[in-house]
Amino acid sequence: MSETPTPTVPEAPSRPARSVDRSKVASFLQDNGVYVALAVLVGYNAFFTNFWFTASNLKLQLVLVAPILIVALGMALVIGTEGIDLSVGATMAISASVIGQGIDAGFSVPVIIVGVLLAGMLVGAIAGTLVAFFEVQPIVATLALLVAGRGIAVLLQASTLSVSDPTLLKFGSGSWLGIQAPFWDALVPVIIIAFVVRRTVFGRRIVVIGDNVRASYLSGIPVRRTLLTVYIVSGLLAAWAGLVVTTFTSTNDPSTNGLGYELFAITAVVVGGTALSGGRVRILGTIAGALVMQVLRSTLAFHNFTDAVTQMVTAVIIIVAVLVQRKRARS
Repeated sequence: MSETPTPTVPEAPSRPARSVDRSKVASFLQDNGVYVALAVLVGYNAFFTNFWFTASNLKLQLVLVAPILIVALGMALVIGTEGIDLSVGATMAISASVIGQGIDAGFSVPVIIVGVLLAGMLVGAIAGTLVAFFEVQPIVATLALLVAGRGIAVLLQASTLSVSDPTLLKFGSGSWLGIQAPFWDALVPVIIIAFVVRRTVFGRRIVVIGDNVRASYLSGIPVRRTLLTVYIVSGLLAAWAGLVVTTFTSTNDPSTNGLGYELFAITAVVVGGTALSGGRVRILGTIAGALVMQVLRSTLAFHNFTDAVTQMVTAVIIIVAVLVQRKRARS
């Protein structure tokens, strides 16, 4: 008796296994990690931080990020040339002390503002001269100015200043379209610096010098003049940030004004994708980096973490950003 053959059921064609291209994910995060981090922070606050997602708090975040962003714009240009500017915080303190000197001397508001900006440009010119003409390492030159600048600020104004001039206060405490003045104070330099970087010969020279300074010399690019100008612009923007902070708070303590801003600015620039090794300037990334820093500070403050914790977290972020940059450079 023969067995009845068992009918065989044809196997369904197997679907090709979906695999995640890790290299593409890593490349995406290297280029856009700052935007992902910003989205994660905002999303976290939306769900886990009470009263963070209110109109008043969002406006406050725009105001508080303004001085960080202003300083970070200048820092992005400096880092784009493979330099660094540690003197920006001290420059903010000097500019605030100049405000106090101007008020005591009875100068008009326009004269005081011009004096503030000139003071910042002078600090930047000293740093730029040391770097461009005496070939002092940027970190050494600006570190010396950081120490000296804080002392100069205290010498100019030994005690805490209280600003009461209504015209002067409009720079920090005024408002337009429902948003306080610091936001608009930052928007103007953002537009100017973005235009300079993307549309001018000067912006292209910054990138080329940062990419290869020796080749820039050989190709006839005015390297020293460009470096000097970059540091002057950084000092100018730091002084502008000092003016914004002083008129927003209507007070100035020269020993604390601008303290730590060099760290926040460097972090915003590096996290935003501008390479510490020079040759690349990302203004949009710098804006996002500054927002990340401010949202992070705000988040930690809402959850009762101290400034010391904020500084440690900032240091970790810098290390991670540098490691990501090194991996990008190797790839």
